[in-house]
Amino acid sequence: MEKEGAQPAGGQRRAETLFTGIIESIGRVNSVAKQGKVYVLTIGSTLDLSDTKVGDSVSVDGVCLTVVGISGDSFSVEATPETLTRSTLRSADKGVFVNLERALRLTDRLGGHLVQGHVEGIGGVRRVTQNADGLIIEIDADSSITRYVIDKGSVAVDGISLTVNSLTRTGFTVNIIGHTEEKTTLRQKRPGSEVNIETDIIGRYIERLLTVQKSQGTEGLTMTKLAQEGYV
Repeated sequence: MEKEGAQPAGGQRRAETLFTGIIESIGRVNSVAKQGKVYVLTIGSTLDLSDTKVGDSVSVDGVCLTVVGISGDSFSVEATPETLTRSTLRSADKGVFVNLERALRLTDRLGGHLVQGHVEGIGGVRRVTQNADGLIIEIDADSSITRYVIDKGSVAVDGISLTVNSLTRTGFTVNIIGHTEEKTTLRQKRPGSEVNIETDIIGRYIERLLTVQKSQGTEGLTMTKLAQEGYV
């Protein structure tokens, strides 16, 4: 069992909650109220809240949070100390813009990749470059995160499903097309900006399976077999 401190941001949410990394709306933080050790963020947006109720899950900049109140075109969510420690929500303030996505339904199209909303840590924008195809954003991150990032694999940055364009010595780059730039907060990122990162859950599960089998001295799933089947 993992220690409480090892839980990723958003880890207090139900395990079955999933997102696609396709942002539905950009919200604006209307207020941040501290209630004990918990922060209550009230967010206004154009997000369709007609079928959203208290207790539902919403991804806020990639962090899976529980809706605790709804009023008109705004809703409130709670961020626990663990979430604040592991994500950029720790610096959320009135007027800050955030990416929003409601939880995935079984009937929805999976346009991005499976995202849990369990942010593993914070990355830092090293460089932003404009080219003919859009923006190239270079992100630095801790090795505990980048070990799960692969060239042309999937990664969630501030809740956005992106393809890894290339790997660098200290992180990775992503290519932001015009549509994504327009519909998300990535257009606001500058060198020094912080972003929430969640790596692909499949890679983490594979590592766990390999580690357990090795510790038990059994040969089930191996890197050789994965390579033979075309997974690596």
